[in-house]
Amino acid sequence: MEKEQPSRTDRREFFSSVVAGSVAAAAMLARPAQAADGPQLAKVEPLPYPYDALEPYIDAETMHLHHDKHYQSYADGYNKAAQAQPSLLAVSPEANVANLASLPESVQTAVRNSGGGFVNHKFFWTVLKKNNGAGPQGELAKAIDAKFGSFTAFQTEFTKAAATVFGSGWAWLALGPDNTLAIEQTHNQDSTLTAKHRPVLGIDVWEHAYYLKYQNRRPEYVAAFYNVINWEFVSGRYAELMKG
Repeated sequence: MEKEQPSRTDRREFFSSVVAGSVAAAAMLARPAQAADGPQLAKVEPLPYPYDALEPYIDAETMHLHHDKHYQSYADGYNKAAQAQPSLLAVSPEANVANLASLPESVQTAVRNSGGGFVNHKFFWTVLKKNNGAGPQGELAKAIDAKFGSFTAFQTEFTKAAATVFGSGWAWLALGPDNTLAIEQTHNQDSTLTAKHRPVLGIDVWEHAYYLKYQNRRPEYVAAFYNVINWEFVSGRYAELMKG
């Protein structure tokens, strides 16, 4: 018996499926092998609020450049280093920054600078929100009073730390390994995580954070910062960190 020949439609569907399968296979081969959850790269998420949400204290143009340009460049620099040293992809950028000394020497500088820049800024965006004069809440308010004497005394010390960072860097309110609050400075993009200190609040005092509006008047920027601290988030973070 003569074998029935496939129809033209059947042949088109067959070849289409072959082509589709080949494309999919080629795409899989082109991708590097990954763990089940994928590589832990630095991912830039959109700001959780409009660029002008902090006006007049921090201007929209600064927020746009700070987030979309500077933050993105730190993420790109970290990802380049991580892809060159695939062992870094197994854990988060925060974990690599926290364990900087244990990383291969060839990537330590990139992780310190670009990785630190990424994790510092990722945290920074979360602590910003116009607060209409509000201050710390709950257990954080009590801890600040206990440590510094009053919220006003805390502001004085934090302002001094932020204003006196030499060159570029950050000022932090952080929890040490013993859960004691401390005001700290870090230079460039060094992170408190590297010292095993967990940030509760941080202010970026690199010029890119304020120069368009405040020029060389860093103290004015620091004073304005108190109007855009998201104390609800910061207080909640402190409570969560204290739970362990």
